[in-house]
Amino acid sequence: MSTPPDAIPLVEAERLCKRYPVVGQRGDRVHALWDVLRGRPPRRVASVLEDISFSVRPGESLGIIGENGAGKSTLLKLVTGVLTPSAGTVNTRGIVGALLELGAGFHPEYSGIDNVRMSAALRGLSGDALAEKLPDILAFADIGQYIYEPVKHYSSGMVVRLGFAVIAALRPQLLITDEVLAVGDESFQRKCIRWMDDYLAGGGTLMLVSHGIYHIQKLCRQALWLADGRVRAHGDVFEVTQAYVAWHEQKGRAQIEQEQAAHAEPGEFAIDELLVNGDGGLGQIALPQESPLLVEAIARSADGRPPSLIVGIVRADGSPVYGVGSDMDAATPEALGGNRFRYRIAFDALPLLPGQYLLRAHPLDPEGVRLFGTTERVFVIRGSTREMGMIRLAHRWLDATEPPMQMEVQVPRTQDVQERP
Repeated sequence: MSTPPDAIPLVEAERLCKRYPVVGQRGDRVHALWDVLRGRPPRRVASVLEDISFSVRPGESLGIIGENGAGKSTLLKLVTGVLTPSAGTVNTRGIVGALLELGAGFHPEYSGIDNVRMSAALRGLSGDALAEKLPDILAFADIGQYIYEPVKHYSSGMVVRLGFAVIAALRPQLLITDEVLAVGDESFQRKCIRWMDDYLAGGGTLMLVSHGIYHIQKLCRQALWLADGRVRAHGDVFEVTQAYVAWHEQKGRAQIEQEQAAHAEPGEFAIDELLVNGDGGLGQIALPQESPLLVEAIARSADGRPPSLIVGIVRADGSPVYGVGSDMDAATPEALGGNRFRYRIAFDALPLLPGQYLLRAHPLDPEGVRLFGTTERVFVIRGSTREMGMIRLAHRWLDATEPPMQMEVQVPRTQDVQERP
């Protein structure tokens, strides 16, 4: 029984590795050359990629994300055959169009039009076919008379325009791009995104490296997160990118937590348990969008007086989202005996956008003046959306058949505004 063509991956990497000799100290280059001549492995190596496995099938779109130096560009060079792996295998099938390093494949001394002809010829495009596509290439690049100037005089954006224009005209089975959308101007970025949307809708296959999470979520269905040369996460684009954003937000939390601890007073009041939707553990909790949240805090008092309680939600980077205190709503706790008290607060439908958040509970004295520590739980909102920000505001789009909404806006008159003495 034959395998359907769509089931055969266009890219298949298995335990892929890339390592380089370390040549940062005196004599390292000589030692590395001597090792090569004797057929020995280098004495000291730096690992750029380790144990990378994934596949991309026809019609799929994979976004590759990670910090600078994570190995993203090296991975694309291995996939396209620019580099050879140190270990493992990578197989690429079909017609591939790649935009990797800026200017790669263009001869700086030749004009743009000559580079277009060479690039088309290298990709198997005949003279007649190029003549037919040339007007579209020039229109897409839109660099005017610079097309007849040497490429060495081009700006970085012009080089990308020309390279992408050639790829767009050829429409390869597999498109591999590295930060193309970060170089061109805004109008060119929009043009590229429209083309990619059409390309993917027509069954094209995409591997995209970008620091723009919005572009990754818009264009890709799967994501691969590289960290220190290894796969940190691989799967659904929203789950992976949201975890990546949350990880970035957590990086600055240590200083924030130290500052909060410095303002907290030890001793008289403390939280013994903090339950989220009945879960009293320490692990991370995952919630879908618009889900309810029930918070239960059991506080202890040294002198038997019921403490006040503040409950707050912050993003993983410490940015405040919402906070409320029991004294604000005149809420009273349930006495459990033994100088212990229970507060419960319910959020019927959290309007939070996908991402990682912290639920924080702070016990205070009954007067609500002094803060006694912080207890927190981590929870993650899951969802497939490209909305931006922290919360989702209820809204609806109006079509042309609906009459304009009548909004009454109260604008205070100047004479109604009195300055304080």
